Formats: sequence, structure tokens, C-alpha cells
Amino acid sequence: MITIDELKARTDEAFAQMREDLTSLVAIPSVSSSSFDQSHVQASAEFTAELLAGVGMDSVEILKASAPDGTVSRPAVVARRDVNPDAPRVLLYAHHDVQPPGDVEDWDQEDPFTVVERDGRLYGRGTADDKAGVIAHIGALRVLGDDLGVNITCFIEGEEEIGSPTFAAFLEQYHEALESDVIVVLDSSNWKVGEPALTTSLRGVVDLSVELTCGTHAVHSGIFGGPYLDANLLMCRLLATLHDDAGDVVVEGLTHAPDSDLDYPEEQWRSDAGLIEGYELAGTGSLPTRLWSRPAFALIGMDITSVAMKSNTIAPSCRAALSLRIPPGQDPREAAEAVRAHLEKHAPNGARVEVDVNELGAPFDAGEDTPMMLLSRWAMTEAWGHEAVSVGLGASIPFISDLADAFPEADILITGIEDPDTRAHGANESLDLGEFKGATLAEALLLAALAGDITPDL
Repeated sequence: MITIDELKARTDEAFAQMREDLTSLVAIPSVSSSSFDQSHVQASAEFTAELLAGVGMDSVEILKASAPDGTVSRPAVVARRDVNPDAPRVLLYAHHDVQPPGDVEDWDQEDPFTVVERDGRLYGRGTADDKAGVIAHIGALRVLGDDLGVNITCFIEGEEEIGSPTFAAFLEQYHEALESDVIVVLDSSNWKVGEPALTTSLRGVVDLSVELTCGTHAVHSGIFGGPYLDANLLMCRLLATLHDDAGDVVVEGLTHAPDSDLDYPEEQWRSDAGLIEGYELAGTGSLPTRLWSRPAFALIGMDITSVAMKSNTIAPSCRAALSLRIPPGQDPREAAEAVRAHLEKHAPNGARVEVDVNELGAPFDAGEDTPMMLLSRWAMTEAWGHEAVSVGLGASIPFISDLADAFPEADILITGIEDPDTRAHGANESLDLGEFKGATLAEALLLAALAGDITPDL
């Protein structure tokens, strides 16, 4: 029988190799956005497959699937290891694709894909989201080695950062290979550094494009300005109708989830968000309630003349990209139609407003505690030496609902490797080394407990 102390010692021994593997994986710029070279995504899948083969997986494949519209998925890695037909099967999920690096000038290093260590953190695109998740899965399997007592399937996706467009098709095509009793998703965030969390709810996402048109062509602002408000100003007026004066969303048909009673000190949140002094927070209710249980809009793109290219011209049309986060319990399609109806109703000055729906992602609610959730929090508490909590996540992981639909009998555990200062998707993305080790050890403990090799004190 393996012991907790032995797993801790093995994790310490394996950690240098894990760091090396992560550094090598981050060096592959596997941006899945179609405007980037997709050969890097293939190279990332191949390197991940090599790592999985190196920790004793029985079979390792790089697979693709086709969606009904003909879209072919980015390469995913599926690896299996069978140790006991009577033991449960655990699916370990992470993704090897990453977000674009953005403006390199915004990074405090020359190359966003070259890992740099500063003050106990590793900096680089994908260090946390989610290549650390990939390596933590591999690290847990390395730590257990021949003591692995459960059957394992690893599913390392290659298109999460573009919304997993073929995810449902992939699950359908490879359903038998992926079917499991427990699914561990390592792509979330912990409460703070040193305080682990199990994510039990997720907001869904609705991605919308809004086009406002008020004329057939551009005209001189001096000659026509006054009675003719340009489309850019009208778009601002239109988008302002989404909130009341307090900053709460006022779109009829958008719902709220139950309020959260978890405390999140405002000063801590302001620091985590990087707010300037004096900025007033929007909305009402506790911070966790506003972050996890209420709808939230963000204007994430706008087609408008840049300041550098300004001219005295009245724009006849304007296009904006809206991201709406919806709480558990809200149907994303109904939410999209509610926003469409609101924007059309509030079209200013008789302008024409057209709304296109680009992406729908369902929210997720794990519900009441299950034995598997209790076991997961026990493993986290042992690994971090700090009691684990259950949290919601304001961000969205739309494929979680696809997993729940495809495998309704499976327990889904959403675990974290990020922290509030990770800055995923932004410049200077980073990974706290303590969280990296904690996530690896927690997973090894969980797998050992599922095998019956460790008896948790629940």
C-alpha cells in the first residue's frame, strides 16, 4: 500500500522533470486560432503524445473529428492505460492549444513562448492555461508509476481556446474510447495561491456581433454633423441600455442564479483585477454573487476608426462584438434571443440594428456535494495543507455541458491550477510553482484513493 508521505516525496522528486517538460511544451507556439500556423498545434500534439507514451500509457493516438458542417478538429491526443478491469476508469482532461500572445511589447520578456522564472512563478503563454494542466496529469501518472490502481484515459484537446467547435462531434465519434466513471478537468482556478478550490459552477457564454446602420455612406462631419449622429455614437448609446445606473444588467429574460455566501474581500479582488484607485465597482450584491451568479456583458471588439487614422467623417455603420456570461440555470439560446430583442427594441434614432449569434456555451452547476466531490476536496486539502473550498467561476468552460450530456453517469470534477494573478489570455501569463506541484500531488492522491490504496479521512 502506498502512503500519502510517499506520494509527496515522489512528487518532489518528479518536479524538476515536470518543469523541464512544461518549458519544452510552452516553447511550441500552439495557437489554435486559424490566423496562426497550425503546424505548431500538430507539433504540440506530437510532443504531448511522446510524454504520455513515456509514462507508460498502453495506447497513444492523435485524433481528429469532423463536425456536421464539415469542420475538422484540431489534433487531440487520446491515451489509455488499463490496469484492472474491476477498477474505475478516470478520464483526465486538459488542452494543449493556447491563446495568441498579443502584443509582444506588453510582455516583460522578449519571447512569450520562452519560459522565464521570476519570484516563484513561470511566465509564458500557456504556462498555466493549460499546458500546466497537461503536465500535471502526466506528472501524477509518473508519480504513481506501477502503483497506478485505476484505469486511465487522457484526453488532451487541441482547440479549447477557439471554443471547442467540434467537441460534441469528437465525443460522439470517440464515445467508447472516452467513456469513464470519473472525469477530472484540470483547467480552472484556485481561490488564491495556497488555497485550493473545486469549481462547482460555471457561467455560460453567448458571443454576439451587433451591427448598427444609420446611413448608406460616410459624409463630412462639418457639413452634416448636428442632426446626423454618427453610428459610433449611436452604438455607444445602444450598448449603454444594457445596464442600469448601478451597473446591473437590465435585459428582460436574463436570469440570476442563487446568491453566493462565500466572502471575497473587495480590496483583495481589486488587487487581483489590477484596478486603479478610485474605480467604482459595477452592480449590486456580494462580489462572488456578481462574479458567478449574475449575467455580465463585456464589449470585446469594435470596428471603428482608430485615433491615428481619424478624419472628420460621420460613420454610417458600426459593428461591435459582445460577450455575455450567463449564470447556471439560463439557457444560452434563450439568452441570445433576449439580448437580440432588447437591442432591436432600443435601437436609437431609428437606426437599423442586426444581431448575429456566433457562439453559445451552456453554464454548469454540479449541484449538491457527491462522494466524489468530497474525495476531491480531501485530496486538495492534503496536497496544499490548506482546506479546499467550493467556488463558482465567472469564466466559461462550455464543453463541460457537452461532457455531462455525453456521459451522464460520470462524476465531473473541475480542478484548478491557475490563481487570481495568472493573467490567462493576457500578457505576462504565469504559473505559481506551488500551485503546479499542489495540483499534481492532489491528482495522484485522488487516483490512489479511488483505487483503494489510500483511505481518506473524510
